[in-house]
Amino acid sequence: MKVVISMLYTSIENKKMKEIKKLNTKKYRDQTGLFLVEGEHLILEAYQTGYLMELILKEGSTCTLNAQKSYVTESVLKRLTELESPPSMLGICKKKEASKIGNHILLLDDIQDPGNLGTIIRSAVAFHVDTIILGLGCVDLYNAKTIRSTQGMLFHIDILRQSLHQTILELKKQDYKILGTKVTNGKKIKDIEKLQKFAIIMGNEGNGVSQELLNACDEYLYIPCNELCESLNVGVATSIILYELDK
Repeated sequence: MKVVISMLYTSIENKKMKEIKKLNTKKYRDQTGLFLVEGEHLILEAYQTGYLMELILKEGSTCTLNAQKSYVTESVLKRLTELESPPSMLGICKKKEASKIGNHILLLDDIQDPGNLGTIIRSAVAFHVDTIILGLGCVDLYNAKTIRSTQGMLFHIDILRQSLHQTILELKKQDYKILGTKVTNGKKIKDIEKLQKFAIIMGNEGNGVSQELLNACDEYLYIPCNELCESLNVGVATSIILYELDK
């Protein structure tokens, strides 16, 4: 049986507490391969999928999960979290390592808003996307706002970060159909035939998909909508497209 060790930390100046706090920065997350999740729901998702390394609990809290636990005072907990109203528990998790690519792929080109990325990840899981590939300019997957927006779904899908241009070249060699979003010269999303292997590119909030990537697409699609609405939020648009492709 695993031995669970519990300790109480009363100062943010403790070396371990300082290191945990530094996980709020991308640089330290990249160095350590670790990141933080906050709240019972996210911690449970991390635990059930094998990514939870340690629990940080507010003094007096209880948790039945069989994991290494450390307790902290409320004042220390407030220093560890970026939330105004901190939860009673934090989780230290190891980053996901994904290498395989499935048949249904979502390519994200320069998505900048953490909330949009989180929404897209949730929809990708809901509508059976196998793999998400983040372009090199996308917001950090392990940003606290991104993690909260995923509602734990980041633990249930393979996510990679790599050059989209190179990725598309490799996918074309493997007979994937590359779909881009474009209002002009595009098919209505309902008219796209059922595809066994595809990669759909969704673009930046302000600029859409870059011209370089659009030039590499095999086909374009768009979502017809009321002419009074100039465009849709990228999270909403992605959800609609993935729903239609999943039919």
